[in-house]
Amino acid sequence: MQIGPYILKNNLIVAPMAGVTDRPFRQLCKTMGAGMAVSEMISSNSLLWGSEKTRRRANHEGEVSPISVQIAGADPEMMAEAARYNAANGAQIIDINMGCPAKKICNVMAGSALLQNEILVGKILNAIVGAVDIPVTLKIRTGWNTQQKNALAIAHIAEDSGIQALAIHGRTRACAYKGEAEYDTIAGVKAAIKIPVIANGDIDTPVKAKQILEYTGVDAIMIGRAAQGRPWIFREIEHYLTTGKQLPLPKVSEIHHVLIDHLHDLYDFYGEYSGVRIARKHISWYTKGLVGSAGFRHTMNQLQTIEQQISATDAFFYELADYGQRLTYIGNKELVA
Repeated sequence: MQIGPYILKNNLIVAPMAGVTDRPFRQLCKTMGAGMAVSEMISSNSLLWGSEKTRRRANHEGEVSPISVQIAGADPEMMAEAARYNAANGAQIIDINMGCPAKKICNVMAGSALLQNEILVGKILNAIVGAVDIPVTLKIRTGWNTQQKNALAIAHIAEDSGIQALAIHGRTRACAYKGEAEYDTIAGVKAAIKIPVIANGDIDTPVKAKQILEYTGVDAIMIGRAAQGRPWIFREIEHYLTTGKQLPLPKVSEIHHVLIDHLHDLYDFYGEYSGVRIARKHISWYTKGLVGSAGFRHTMNQLQTIEQQISATDAFFYELADYGQRLTYIGNKELVA
């Protein structure tokens, strides 16, 4: 998989997720096997660039190359300026958000709302590609709703504009995250354009990853929610695609160690106050399905300090009877053996 001058180590990409794909999470997923990770979206509104949130989202210190930064907005010139700003601050790839279904994004005609205006899409893409000398990629959905699926039209606009890779989530904006993603539209786009296409949506196991790659013919797959609390999914998929064999699921003890390292990275990155609060959702994801996790998560949400959070997490894992055992699949969930 290649984007501009960057040859990825594989075709597994971490999807941009607001509030999730911060630098600690991106670095962890890359360590666990992801070939690239796209940042949380950064607003094209320059008035926000000096905010602590935006400065942190634009922090790529020590991050493994290539560094892909997603920008969001609806004004071509503002988006172009945002691309220049992020390129000057370490971005090696600029990704454009035309896939976010959130109301607060769509209400300002950004994110997936842009799919309703193909002329504006072209103006934004041309402005950004012309503004920077680094690769520009695009993330979209299949359309605004099931009656207005225009991913193919947007794909041709993207290719003509000089976009160097296109990621498609297999749902419309109206679908949000409900129902099942569909891949026929993605396969149709892949067959119609020459630039790399990346499939996204409901790819949550190594077997599913292989099926989607084969069914759609895409160049890469992008994984979002399935990596929350489960960053090892990338090594599992890479191993399966390479060997045809599934890796054993991690031991509970490994989950503990990965989580503790992740927590310390969050504390270092955000500081104690924000770090402890942001860590809560990650702890919830990592421990989902483990014995006694519901009560543990309730207690965790009351803790206010790093020391309390680490101590409670250690105690929870060490008290598990299956601490040294591997997880096993029951249905589509991972549970302790």
